[in-house]
Amino acid sequence: MVQSVDSVALLPAYLAAGTAVLVLLVDLLLARPAATVAAAAGGAVATAVGAAAVGAGGERRTFCVGADCSYVFGGRAALVAGLVALLVVGVLALSGPLLKAGQTPVGEFCFLLACSMTGGVVLGAAGDLITLIVAVETLTLPLYVLVGLRRGSLASAEAAVTFFVVSVVATTLTLLGAALLYAVTGGLHLERLGMLLADDALLDLPLTSVAVALVVAGLAFKVAAVPFHAWAPATYDGAPLPVAAYLSTASKLGGVVALLAVVQHALPPGVTGPVLALLAALTMTVGNLVALRQRRTVRLLAWSSVAQAGYILAPLGALALADPDARAVAYAAALAYAVFFVLLELAAFAGVVALRPAGADGGTLDELRGAARRHPWVGAALAFALVGLAGLPPALAGLFAKVTVVRSLLGGGAGWLALVVAVNAVLGLAYYLRVAALLYAPAGDATAPAVRPARAVAAALAVATVVALVVGFAPQVVLDLAGS
Repeated sequence: MVQSVDSVALLPAYLAAGTAVLVLLVDLLLARPAATVAAAAGGAVATAVGAAAVGAGGERRTFCVGADCSYVFGGRAALVAGLVALLVVGVLALSGPLLKAGQTPVGEFCFLLACSMTGGVVLGAAGDLITLIVAVETLTLPLYVLVGLRRGSLASAEAAVTFFVVSVVATTLTLLGAALLYAVTGGLHLERLGMLLADDALLDLPLTSVAVALVVAGLAFKVAAVPFHAWAPATYDGAPLPVAAYLSTASKLGGVVALLAVVQHALPPGVTGPVLALLAALTMTVGNLVALRQRRTVRLLAWSSVAQAGYILAPLGALALADPDARAVAYAAALAYAVFFVLLELAAFAGVVALRPAGADGGTLDELRGAARRHPWVGAALAFALVGLAGLPPALAGLFAKVTVVRSLLGGGAGWLALVVAVNAVLGLAYYLRVAALLYAPAGDATAPAVRPARAVAAALAVATVVALVVGFAPQVVLDLAGS
């Protein structure tokens, strides 16, 4: 059979990959950092626009053999591709002070970021396990270098090695699981796997259980779910702040999308549901309890990111008990929460970058004391992001995210997990509000460096805050796209 190829469906991927090539050429021919960053940002914006345009035309399938397609670009894929591209624009804005300081080579930084964006764009449309795993690795591989790209930083090098070793193990587990699934079923396309694994004879095979466990475990590493989370705090804290922001947003979004794709289309919900429910409960509880004890800013955000991964996984924990309609709601709730989370997380990191010297790490919480008194607008935006992550108004995006998760759990018959989410939401208030209050506390004897936020960073913070605020007033739009 001859494969069909739809170049319109592939347009966002073409634009993302073309951005990487364009960055290389601009850096080689012009050798001007500003032009290189502008090329990367322009390519990312074009990718987001292309994704929105293609997604608006309805679902498109390509690389099809019969009814099995390796690339399916619809509303959800457009949402993921557009969001990843816009996150790249935001991270480029946050990276302005770092790149100007000369500690990081501009051309390599922008090229690696564009390569990672290509993986994120393809990931949302992956229709088989090979495309999915290659897209995840394309998203992740450049980050090994980006984490360690800061010259003369031992912490950055250690973080890169930690991230590399753990991620290689995760990829190995996922590939082994995919190979075993192919050995059991003879198929790799997600929808076909779902039909084949509906057969009880295949499902009862020990090899099938091992394969499903390996795939879920490998992708849980990417999401930083407990007990596969230990790499995240050390990696985030050692990476340059803009890279840590990208890890906590685009990279986590990619892990969520990959896990959601295999759970929704390929793996049997009766097997994955209880496992994901346990992972979700452990992840949010451990993340919140350890975050309470943190004194370094980025480590607190890293542990809170672990807890947020638990909230994202929670709707998937109700799959074993839910009917098909309730499962569809659960899938949409998980992705919608991830979208709300990455917007608020980017705003939080932008606030930290704005309050720190160029090229510095996140520092300690004490160094943020009284920051909102010195920089009222930046402090207010950072407080808004923290309150949103806690799930409180006026940051309605965070509030609706948690309401959506709890509603999907109650509708799926997992009331106990909804109770765990509610208890952990209260635990999260303790450290999110503590940091928000610290921003407005009297400076006392704290010695915080005098910083004037860079214009690009302030603009990124303002845009992320406004987008999070606007999305909070239109949560149903995100839910509809997540469910399409």
